[in-house]
Amino acid sequence: MYDDIFNLQKRVKPGRPFSVHTKSGLCVLCRGTKMLCGKTSCPVVLRYHQNMRVAPLIDTLNLEGSSPPSVFVGRVGYPKVSIGPLIPPVHGDTSILDTPEKWVGKSMNEIVAMRSQLVRGKYSVRVDQVENGGRLVDIVREIAMAKNPAEVDATLFKKPRGGLVLSDAVQPHGPSAPLKSLSVDGLKIDRRIDKAYSDTDLFAKDAVLTLYQNDVSVTRIQRAFSVGSFGLGDNRKFVPTRWSITAVDDTISKHMVERVKDYPWINEYRVYESWSLDNRFIVLMIPAAWSYELVEAWYPNTTWNPDGEEVAIFSSSEGYGGRSKYAEIGGCYYAARLATSEHLEREKRQASIVILREAHPGYIMPVGVWNVRENVREAVRKAPRRFNTMSEALGYVQTRLDIPLSTWVANSWMLRQRLFQRRLDDFT
Repeated sequence: MYDDIFNLQKRVKPGRPFSVHTKSGLCVLCRGTKMLCGKTSCPVVLRYHQNMRVAPLIDTLNLEGSSPPSVFVGRVGYPKVSIGPLIPPVHGDTSILDTPEKWVGKSMNEIVAMRSQLVRGKYSVRVDQVENGGRLVDIVREIAMAKNPAEVDATLFKKPRGGLVLSDAVQPHGPSAPLKSLSVDGLKIDRRIDKAYSDTDLFAKDAVLTLYQNDVSVTRIQRAFSVGSFGLGDNRKFVPTRWSITAVDDTISKHMVERVKDYPWINEYRVYESWSLDNRFIVLMIPAAWSYELVEAWYPNTTWNPDGEEVAIFSSSEGYGGRSKYAEIGGCYYAARLATSEHLEREKRQASIVILREAHPGYIMPVGVWNVRENVREAVRKAPRRFNTMSEALGYVQTRLDIPLSTWVANSWMLRQRLFQRRLDDFT
């Protein structure tokens, strides 16, 4: 039911806001030249240069450009939220600016350069004003349902202000400004999404799954979901972007997992890997009934361990019966579960999965959970290393990660269970 998906918002905890930490005044002493913080590049300098590059292009009350298409629904003030398009001050094919499925392999500089030019228009509405919020609300929804970049002309009450906005869950975006009026031209709505929108008797969950099965990208589904395009007519609501991302990842992956449980086990141990943005992702697949765990290790001077002196390790997991509570580790848990469950569904196989992630100091700022979803997808697209035993697989894993295997085992419920508990199949 739609309410089942929408109520996920109540379990999604607000992430820690990004800030530049000036421990002992290091930033003042360093000024981006000495890397005293231990990072491999300076996030302050990177953001400054991108802000200065974009600032002259958006110093106006009339912003014109080709939205990728992209929209943003805020969460501050819920149930009254700010909605609006993301508009770059450029024209043409800007679709890459909001297609994270194509971002694997891009550098942090490239991602920041792309996203910093997207200006967020803001218009305040109640979350239940999906159908009666006025023409501006209708245009925002049409942009969210579009399949191609749309020419957008926005009149603003104030000139865009602020810099690059960062989040652990959502892709970065640039400055923002309150919207006065909005017009759009050249917009073509995706017929598959429009069909789901027009069906006011279709539950949101079913709309999400139908679109996914019809090859609509996860990003497009999340975008349309956020503007209340799906669900029973009277129940439709705006969903903050960060919540819509997790809700869609969760809905699709839950469905995939239930299908995967009917398939035979894989017949060997597999190790997949992907390295990007100074993140190392290892996906270990074990021939066993479905279970899943994501373990993340954040080095000192990384986004979520800025002042630590030791590696900080966190994990969330589920057994065959799934989870009843929101994952402690956050939205990346559901993003990675989607990537692995869809791979098993394609293979028509079942496995127990452990994902190990090392975030090194080169990961200087958060870019959103797409980074986890798309890197795990990238990992499982490649041919795996195959092994006959768990010890052989873990021996290889140790050669690909810096943290000792013993530390991973100590922080992984599934690895401990696999290594130290005798199972029924040990006696057969």
